Amino acid sequence: MEIPDSREILEFHDRWLGRSDWDAESPTQTQDLWSYIEHNHQCNCRLWKEEDQARRRNVPDAEIATNKRNIDAFNQRRNDAIEKIDEYLLGQLAAVERKAGSRLHSETAGSMTDRLSILALKVFHMRLQTERTDASPEHIETSRARLARLVEQRADLATSFDALLDDCAAGRAWFKVYRQFKMYNDPAFNPYLYGAKRS
Repeated sequence: MEIPDSREILEFHDRWLGRSDWDAESPTQTQDLWSYIEHNHQCNCRLWKEEDQARRRNVPDAEIATNKRNIDAFNQRRNDAIEKIDEYLLGQLAAVERKAGSRLHSETAGSMTDRLSILALKVFHMRLQTERTDASPEHIETSRARLARLVEQRADLATSFDALLDDCAAGRAWFKVYRQFKMYNDPAFNPYLYGAKRS
């Protein structure tokens, strides 16, 4: 049974963030858990850059519109990867018999993996703020305090992730695949898109 622990995922996220060119590569095409985790992390990295660029004020509006469309596309792919992570893990756990009184966990292992990816990005970028030579001492100190809090949040979430999967493997807990149904990306559900077709 391939059930990773949080330490492996944290190391995976950090290792890829250490490569400056990684998020521009085509994602791995294999259909296994680590390819889904990689794809999710890559989408979050691309989202981070697009979100930063979308806040620019010194470029034409057309560039910001491109950023916004890219954000929608990467967010859709990110959510698709979360669902794939959940499907894979639930497949691995399918033979586990649920104990009487087992609880349904409202957050899935895939969504927790996604949050670990986002926290990895926050830790990475906040650490960069602590190393700036062009910022005030107050900014550096604020960044250090925030970095410590982010590291703590990441460790807490990692512990919760391990506890969930341990409980699932023991039949004490379970989760479902929750579909995101991003309506804004679907021309059949976004009234500004299907309405435009009518007019």
